[in-house]
Amino acid sequence: MDDVSTSLARRAWTLFEPIHAIVYFVSEATEHYKAAGLRGGWMGYFASRSAPMGPVTPGVVTAVFHNFQPAMVARAIPDAWHFSSPEKALTARSAVANSALRRLWGDEVASEDVAASATAAMAVAHRLSGGGRPLYTATAGLDEPEAAHLKLWHACTLLREHRFDGHVAALTAHGLDGLESLVTALAAGNGIDAPTIRRFRGWSEEEWDAGVERLKDRGILDAAGALTEAGRALRTTVEETTDRLASDVWDAMDEPSREHLFDTLRRLATLLESPDGIRYPNPIGVSRPV
Repeated sequence: MDDVSTSLARRAWTLFEPIHAIVYFVSEATEHYKAAGLRGGWMGYFASRSAPMGPVTPGVVTAVFHNFQPAMVARAIPDAWHFSSPEKALTARSAVANSALRRLWGDEVASEDVAASATAAMAVAHRLSGGGRPLYTATAGLDEPEAAHLKLWHACTLLREHRFDGHVAALTAHGLDGLESLVTALAAGNGIDAPTIRRFRGWSEEEWDAGVERLKDRGILDAAGALTEAGRALRTTVEETTDRLASDVWDAMDEPSREHLFDTLRRLATLLESPDGIRYPNPIGVSRPV
């Protein structure tokens, strides 16, 4: 495997992920999702993120999002489509992004850096392959925002969902279901404790413990619940596969253009860290920009 390609893909992920993920952290979300008819933060999350695919069923959302307890999804979907609609959910999510980025970026939203980065990131996103990637393909079918800061947010969303689709494929190909992916990620050290992860993904302690036992039986965890040598190799392979599946577009860019885009995204992503912005560590696995 090409270590340079893997490094580029992983570096890029730490830069576009925070910009996309800002909508999951900020207080503006409550107001805008409530105005759209969505009841509660999780309904807003499940509805707005799945909305590009249309009024999908809870089974589809559970499968595509991969690591949520099915009953947690079913408490939000399909009720979200009775109280609201995919169109309203998408409008609300754009409003959240607009408000949050204007607040946290300030005058940067109208800067040349944001405009140039939006154009460059969108060009990268449009070169991605949609095969086998439902979230990316559905999101790529949405209208492109006109405002530069929202265009950049949309491009980062496309890049993020493309990578996420590939990550789910890698986890599935290597035999890790949604719960097992969380358990092994925690054992690999992601800075979050098991009770917090269970709460944010809807798994009971009993379900979590059963997942741990399955992984012990497979030799992925040891008796103390830590990754075995085989478990560490498995997680490394999953992450390397995820990077490889996202690496082509970054390899194809000339180095000066790529590094200029990376530098701007790093600066903009760093501005999003605040008490009413992104906090680290966090239960959705967003990493600090590097």
